Amino acid sequence: MKNLVYLVLLFVAFSAQAQQKNKNAKVNIEVNGNCEQCKKRIEKAAYSVPGVKSAEWHIDDKVLHLIINETKCSVADVEKAIAKIGHDTNNVKASDDTYNKLHHCCKYDRKE
Repeated sequence: MKNLVYLVLLFVAFSAQAQQKNKNAKVNIEVNGNCEQCKKRIEKAAYSVPGVKSAEWHIDDKVLHLIINETKCSVADVEKAIAKIGHDTNNVKASDDTYNKLHHCCKYDRKE
């Protein structure tokens, strides 16, 4: 019986640890865009989300490299903020209206 209690306590401890959120999670998100204007807009949108510690979008590979505090935000929060300013990610698409308001050089080929 004593061993069973220890086993249950051990299981609970490991479960709690597994659910712990990372305060410096490194995340990469594919974000559509074309130019320096896009870079500034995408990074600014990412930084607008509380919990984003670092955001750097690379024009060449269209990837936003993030460091986030998962106790304050999620990847979905960042993707929604980016879509809100007109840029698509793999999981969240910008509205057509918002996309159409982008500068002509910022309009990327949209995936359907």
